[in-house]
Amino acid sequence: MITFFTTAKPFRGHSAVIQRNALKSWTLLHPHVEVILFGDDEGAAEVCRDLGLRHEFHVERHESGMKYLNYMFSRAQQIARHDYLCYSNCDIVLMDDFWKAFEKVAAWRKRFLMVGRRWDTDVTQPIDFADAHWASGLRSLALTTGFHQQPGWIDFFVFSKGLYDHVPPLVVGRSYWDNWLVWTALSARVPAVDCTDFVVPVHQNHDYGYHPQGKWGTGADPLAKRNEELSGESAGTVLDCTHRLTADGRIRRTLFRRLTARLWSPQEFWFALKRVTFPWRNRFGLRRQSLRRLLKHPAKPVD
Repeated sequence: MITFFTTAKPFRGHSAVIQRNALKSWTLLHPHVEVILFGDDEGAAEVCRDLGLRHEFHVERHESGMKYLNYMFSRAQQIARHDYLCYSNCDIVLMDDFWKAFEKVAAWRKRFLMVGRRWDTDVTQPIDFADAHWASGLRSLALTTGFHQQPGWIDFFVFSKGLYDHVPPLVVGRSYWDNWLVWTALSARVPAVDCTDFVVPVHQNHDYGYHPQGKWGTGADPLAKRNEELSGESAGTVLDCTHRLTADGRIRRTLFRRLTARLWSPQEFWFALKRVTFPWRNRFGLRRQSLRRLLKHPAKPVD
């Protein structure tokens, strides 16, 4: 069984619509799912009452007001009712295929990380969850009109309790923390399962009005660079997973796809280059910024 935990933007306008959609979808996955919402953002308490969520009013914040990931991971693992947790961004709608994937992976191994690529989809209205066909309709919309996001953009992390006991003070709402989570599981030799072929996670598209530089700024401003430094040059993507869940529900080892993908994808080649060059760059005091300047590689924006 899973305890979901997340944090939200203020529940206003379109953000209120897509965040309610996401949270409600998680509660429908199983009668005993637990959902924890962190933060005192506008409307959070009301949404928790309406949907029957656990509200953790307090969350530690950076002086900028951005929320600390390490506090939420630590607190969630302390209070969760279940042995498996899922941190997800609060705009991701999950459906029954996600639950089936979780059951298959949990039956396979006790300790694991499960991630997958999202489908960016235009959702502008509240989902009618009373409609028995809401999930099939949304899945069809995503697959026919959505964009399958790149492997370096990761929005949900299903993991066994205790995997993330030592998280640096990264902030959400900026880049690099998602890649750190994947790298850390791999470093601990925990199997990481890519469920992309089996699951259609729907990311409800939104603007980036909360940042003066828009989407680009979330991957390049001082807070993003702070995350970059705190991550310790650690970068992992979905392609780094040790296993994948196939479309027919089998769990298979991944062998050469990371190598072949990085020969064709500039972003994946960038992640590989950072990892390979880190030991000597660290030794000579060269950080990620110097490598980026050398290659003129732009920062990755964040969801």
